[in-house]
Amino acid sequence: MTIIISRQDAPKSSASSHLPAIGYKVLSAAVLAVMFALIKKLGSHYPVGQIVFVRSFFALLPILWLVRHLGGYRLLRTERPGAHLRRSAAGLCSLFFSFTAVGMLPLATATALGYAAPLFITLFALPLLGESIRLYRLVAVVVGFGGVLLMAHPDAHGLSSGVMVALAGAVATALALISIRKMRDTETSMAIVFYFSLSGTLVGAATLPFSAVWPSQTDLPILVAIGVLGGAAQILLTKSYQMAPASVVAPFEYATFIFAFLLGLLVWREMPAPIELAGIAIVIASNILIAMYEQLAGVPSKFRLPSRWQDATTIRAKTD
Repeated sequence: MTIIISRQDAPKSSASSHLPAIGYKVLSAAVLAVMFALIKKLGSHYPVGQIVFVRSFFALLPILWLVRHLGGYRLLRTERPGAHLRRSAAGLCSLFFSFTAVGMLPLATATALGYAAPLFITLFALPLLGESIRLYRLVAVVVGFGGVLLMAHPDAHGLSSGVMVALAGAVATALALISIRKMRDTETSMAIVFYFSLSGTLVGAATLPFSAVWPSQTDLPILVAIGVLGGAAQILLTKSYQMAPASVVAPFEYATFIFAFLLGLLVWREMPAPIELAGIAIVIASNILIAMYEQLAGVPSKFRLPSRWQDATTIRAKTD
């Protein structure tokens, strides 16, 4: 789940100096794709609750490292525990649905269906945030959902169960991001990420007595890697948005799909059908169009970090 510094908050620098930030973002996308590939590899052997547990527990290690290097544990202070609870509930639903979908669909298709989340955010913005929806956003959303329909390509029996699970994950992601938006004025990004990972650890641990499978010596390092990669991706993502404006970095969000497509093709010989590829292209294009129009209109197309986070981003990382 991406939390982005606004254009005003990001450092002003020359175009050439943006290359390291883009590199961090692309590396973050690659790390996330590898994490999902590992989840797909183990998904048939371990219950999703156990996957959520290792993803959350071992992600806490790099997250706590990042907190220490960005200003210390003061970043974890919270004034709204109830808001964190609501955000974590939606985020955990997203994890459970998304991890399940990865095991049921081609890796590229499952990843691409997650890009329906911004479309759902636009639909939910009016009832949940009281925001108006501009005509171009409404048109882009309608076109985007047309792409989702192509990806799903329902047959006479309707949507497949894998597609329905993936779309449920996209809805949950949208609700989680809306919750984050409501928290932006009082909560730091690190607090949001930390309490979400802590919640995932606790909820995932609660499922272990009922369904846990003792990992083999071969699978144990893979399970640990899933969590560490998730936390590392958050560090790389945060670093990229510290080094360049969001308008420079955000378009590379879709690099995750490219890496997921390549991993699915090379490891599992998965090739989405042409109609699915057309739908993926339409969904990505509709999201990019929304972002472009809102940048031109001066409307932030991504959720800003709260003002308290701006102080933290100016603190130099300590060197060991």
